Amino acid sequence: MHRTTLAALNTARRSREAVVLITDLDDGHDTVVLEGQMPPGSLRVAVEAAFRSGKSSAVDLAGRRYFINVHLPPTRIVVIGAVHISQALARMAVEVGFDIRIIDPRTAFATPERFAGVELIAEWPVDALKDHPLDAYTALVAVTHDPKIDDEPIIAALRTGCFYVGALGSRKTHAARLERLRGQQIAEADIERISAPVGLDIGAASPAEIAVAILADIIKTLRFRDIASAPGNASPPRGDTA
Repeated sequence: MHRTTLAALNTARRSREAVVLITDLDDGHDTVVLEGQMPPGSLRVAVEAAFRSGKSSAVDLAGRRYFINVHLPPTRIVVIGAVHISQALARMAVEVGFDIRIIDPRTAFATPERFAGVELIAEWPVDALKDHPLDAYTALVAVTHDPKIDDEPIIAALRTGCFYVGALGSRKTHAARLERLRGQQIAEADIERISAPVGLDIGAASPAEIAVAILADIIKTLRFRDIASAPGNASPPRGDTA
């Protein structure tokens, strides 16, 4: 591997950017492609599939053989609110392989006993997120019902480009939330990204069922996200003539 290729991969990892290394198996030529900088031609579909699944694979295209080695940042779930739903969601998220962090300034809820083995931050979200910033590979889930706690991280998630933003609450509660967000000059396109009531509509009733609905919604959004939405264009690997 060329030194500049390794440097590009390491830079992407440090920046928590998704990246694939495309190697032409016929001549050994490498191409680094960031998510959003999709190659044109016949490789595009294979690269998109790699970004969505996180699985590396070899492909035969246009008479050439390529190996697509994908490197995705660990997906994080940041939950605002140390409630019963959060307890169930934390257990399930770990089983699926997600990193999870719980943030809640209410120390009566945010206790190590209730969240054993889970990263727990008993601070106001606006303070906690200064040291633990959100990014495009973070899902933000707000479940306190308290706008003083939920609103700021929701705004931060929308402005940062978190791939998933969900908020607990009835339709009436969410309508009031939307008015507050519009008052903060949040664009309608961003507001429409909020999953509320949070999670897939599976008729969930108990905290554990709601956690299932939330986790399923996060996975669905991650796997079907718009891979080509980021700016930039990559140069095609040599030999891609389709």
